[in-house]
Amino acid sequence: MMQRPRLATGRIVARSTTPPVPQIPSPEQWSVLFGPALGSAACEQLQAAQQLRTHGAGQLVFARDQRARDLVAVLEGSVGLGQRREDGSFDLQRSVTGPQWLDLSSAWLGGGHGQDAMALSRARIVELPVHCVRELLIEQPELGEMLLAGLARTVRSLARMSYDLVHKDAGHRLAEWLLRRCPAQSASESASDELIVPLAERKRDVAAQLGITPETFSRNLRALSTRKLIEVSGYSIKVLNLPALRALAQGAD
Repeated sequence: MMQRPRLATGRIVARSTTPPVPQIPSPEQWSVLFGPALGSAACEQLQAAQQLRTHGAGQLVFARDQRARDLVAVLEGSVGLGQRREDGSFDLQRSVTGPQWLDLSSAWLGGGHGQDAMALSRARIVELPVHCVRELLIEQPELGEMLLAGLARTVRSLARMSYDLVHKDAGHRLAEWLLRRCPAQSASESASDELIVPLAERKRDVAAQLGITPETFSRNLRALSTRKLIEVSGYSIKVLNLPALRALAQGAD
């Protein structure tokens, strides 16, 4: 009989003979990425083509000069896009929190990713080989319009971020950032409703995305707390007054 391995403490530990089964993307996650019109047949084909990876905080998801062969999305967690320096530091430009596309465009162009991507927290990443997607588009042509819509949303988001950096002050940019992170924000209009925004990233990483210093970020968080718009507790932010926060993001004081 084979003996079971023992820890240094003498406690007996059974060795697992079954490798852990990775959790495949759920139909709900595919629907967020492609849109609510995604059919079950297309969902099954996406499941068959997908490749799933998990990265710990600080691990590189892809390098900017790495050849892009896949459409890449974040299922869970947060991943930063920017540039990794030779000394290992990372200049963060923006972050992507799942489920959301991380790089939907590079694989179609045939070159590199253009930016480095680094996990800011533990992150689950799904990749769709572009050659599989091309074949899938022949069988499911409606996916083409869904992918175009995804690219359009990314372009609109980047344009809005560029506008905010130039035309809005730190307080307004912070309010806009919080709104983007609010779950189901459009479904809640009452000032009495409370929404929780988890802080998956370090405060300095959020500040870098907003183009401000960590000190300015903390000062503006305190200002929003003083105005009873939010309540900060550890690694989460509770939105206390959604309509007022939305008005602030739109430029009203």
